[in-house]
Amino acid sequence: MHELAVTESLLEIVLESARENHARRVTDITLTIGALSSIVDDSVQFYWDHISKDTIAEKAVLHFNRLPATLKCLNCDTKFMLTDELTPCPNCHSINLTILSGEEFQVDHIEIIKEEANNNETTS
Repeated sequence: MHELAVTESLLEIVLESARENHARRVTDITLTIGALSSIVDDSVQFYWDHISKDTIAEKAVLHFNRLPATLKCLNCDTKFMLTDELTPCPNCHSINLTILSGEEFQVDHIEIIKEEANNNETTS
């Protein structure tokens, strides 16, 4: 259910950026989501379809870029990517790990059609 709150925040960010850039319509939104973020693409899409209705972002296409989780062993400095669930270091089998990436949730690009022209633009 936390995807609803995340999607509401996403809509606020998109609409604010659209206002700042004098958008007539938002056409595409590119998101980066880390593998450890526990955010489900289908849930975000489901909520997006409902809460973006009657806004300039209605029918904007969501693009999901998934980032794998990368960990670093604090005992032997080995860096490795998780392929499934949390596992110990493949080199020394320690569980003394730190997360380097995989918890991200960010808006990378918002593509709009501007009010004064029919040209597409991208904002980051």
